[in-house]
Amino acid sequence: MALARTGRAINVDKPQFLAPQEMQHIINKCREAGNDRIILCERGSSFGYNNLVVDMLGMDLMKTMAPVVFDATHALQTPGGRTDSAGGRRAQAAALARSGMALGIAGLFLEAHPDPNKALCDGPSALPLGSLKPYLEQMKAVDDLVKAFPPLVTA
Repeated sequence: MALARTGRAINVDKPQFLAPQEMQHIINKCREAGNDRIILCERGSSFGYNNLVVDMLGMDLMKTMAPVVFDATHALQTPGGRTDSAGGRRAQAAALARSGMALGIAGLFLEAHPDPNKALCDGPSALPLGSLKPYLEQMKAVDDLVKAFPPLVTA
């Protein structure tokens, strides 16, 4: 793993076909190469009919392995959902991101565009640039709230 040997932080996108617990194998390979600076990125899993779904319990499990960021806009894609490109569910961008932030993850990754309907790539799931500030303010508020909770013993 030449990338891991650089010693630089590595953002590993979870493949859409891989189970969350299988990410440990990738982390182990990076560590064997001398690098433990790893971030895991959840982007949704293929559900089989132009739909990506996010496994919140799986993302919570990945947090025990490495810091997790959530690509909330990518997870809104509907691959093959349009005749010329992937579709998307931009209207659900806040609900999905708030759900991820409620897990106490390390952060969000997202796509924004001045006019998503004219974007050359991923427009149907990208946020309008003008909505970005209030969107991020909400996500930060959820993050602050969740991270202020004391740990609960539930097992």
